[in-house]
Amino acid sequence: MSTKVIEVSEDDRPNVFTQKEIGWTPWLEPLVESELTERHWAGLVDASRSKSTYFMLLARDPEILEARTKTDKDIFYNTGGGLPRAERELSATAASRYNGCIFCASVHARFASHHSKRTSDLQTLLDEGVEADLGHRWNAVVAASVAITATPSEFGGEQIGRLRAQGLADLEIADLIHGAAFFNWANRLMLSLGEPTPAVQS
Repeated sequence: MSTKVIEVSEDDRPNVFTQKEIGWTPWLEPLVESELTERHWAGLVDASRSKSTYFMLLARDPEILEARTKTDKDIFYNTGGGLPRAERELSATAASRYNGCIFCASVHARFASHHSKRTSDLQTLLDEGVEADLGHRWNAVVAASVAITATPSEFGGEQIGRLRAQGLADLEIADLIHGAAFFNWANRLMLSLGEPTPAVQS
């Protein structure tokens, strides 16, 4: 298989956290649509993801991509109960901000802004970092997400107690854990495979 290295000019790399749409360029060559087999399309789960260089790179291992995508969709889109979508996205944003993943932070901050209408608070989190004051409940969500991200084995009773004090039930806490843990892993994958770039102009 082709693994041509793609180089990006240092001047082109976004270097601040933002809610604006930015791009992402892989360092290895992704698949192109003409190379996709039925196995690859099944791995993508959603055919529209063939337009993403990130998913087309991950499609080189379609079974893993399928499991990854279904997990992602269940954590963030299966919102019939548990944590509101905005706070699931907040957990992903906090993990991404802590890990330094500019691309993931931009995507999930936009989602959190859309679902919460708290755009200025999300920008404060991006600008000031995970110690920013966002109010008691969101502070607890961010702190728990960061604890999971920094040292997963140290997440425990202290963070859970703080979340319960802000009214979160066990299922909501489980959703927060899933969102932060998933992006603690996803950030590392994205950071090791490519880098953020300016948004593609259409």
